[in-house]
Amino acid sequence: MKFLKDTCLFIVASLLLNGTGQFAKAQEKDSTLTEGVNNKRLALVVGTGAVGYTAGLLYLSEIWYSDMERVPFQFYNDNAGWLQMDKFAHGYVAYHQSYWGYEALRWAGVSEKKAIWFGGPLGFVMQLPIEIFDGLYEGYGFSWGDVIANTAGSALFMGQQLAWGEQRILPKFSFSPSPYAALRPGTLGGTFGAQLVQDYNAQTYWFSFSPASFFDLDRWPKWLCLSVGYSGEGMLGEFENPDFIRGVSVQHIERYRQYLLSIDIDTRKIQTPYKFLNGVLHAMNLVKIPAPAIEFNRKDGVAFRPIYY
Repeated sequence: MKFLKDTCLFIVASLLLNGTGQFAKAQEKDSTLTEGVNNKRLALVVGTGAVGYTAGLLYLSEIWYSDMERVPFQFYNDNAGWLQMDKFAHGYVAYHQSYWGYEALRWAGVSEKKAIWFGGPLGFVMQLPIEIFDGLYEGYGFSWGDVIANTAGSALFMGQQLAWGEQRILPKFSFSPSPYAALRPGTLGGTFGAQLVQDYNAQTYWFSFSPASFFDLDRWPKWLCLSVGYSGEGMLGEFENPDFIRGVSVQHIERYRQYLLSIDIDTRKIQTPYKFLNGVLHAMNLVKIPAPAIEFNRKDGVAFRPIYY
């Protein structure tokens, strides 16, 4: 299953890498950021990245595709699949991989511009081989939609860093188990861990930003954000729902998009006297906090959610 491989294998790994880079930066303010490259740190960053990248490629070629038939290079148009939720997932992962690449290089003392141009494309670079491998094996295919989403994720990071010298718009993720996984556990996941990456009904992707980052608002806390979210509901299959599951009609389940407006916290802006806790807060920006939300969808119109996960 293509979406399972893309999300399970690389989302978890890349977010762990991102968290490592953020912890390193948040735990230590050091002079290498202004005094030049720290060769030992740079070697550690490059070496870790190279080993991880090579291990990922070996996993794909020797394990994931080991039982699959090699075919002439083929394409797969999945742009209409899962109401584009998988494209948001690709962009989210690519953004945070790029963020990690930039912060790791800055931690090693690389200049701002070089860190942007060498670390910023990391999300695109890390995910492109997945699409190439997909194009070479039966049951998969090279997806231009995925490539565009990966590019957009890295570009969102690089564009903000070049324009503002900071990240004002933060892609985030939230998850709440849906009732649909029980209907099709093979497709949407039979366990919590599987549902985390397989059930797009349970995922929401957000873009959080503080108005104080764009306007002169003295009374608006810089850590308090507005957040715009996107999700989908009622998806039992990639492109369309089946009419029956195990002989029971599910034709009443309707697929539709959800648009959300909520509040959030930029945990990077919360500083404590403890370096480790600052690192935890920095890494927490991967996810959006549960909060009240207003939902817009074509089925229910406008609905207020007291707590949206």
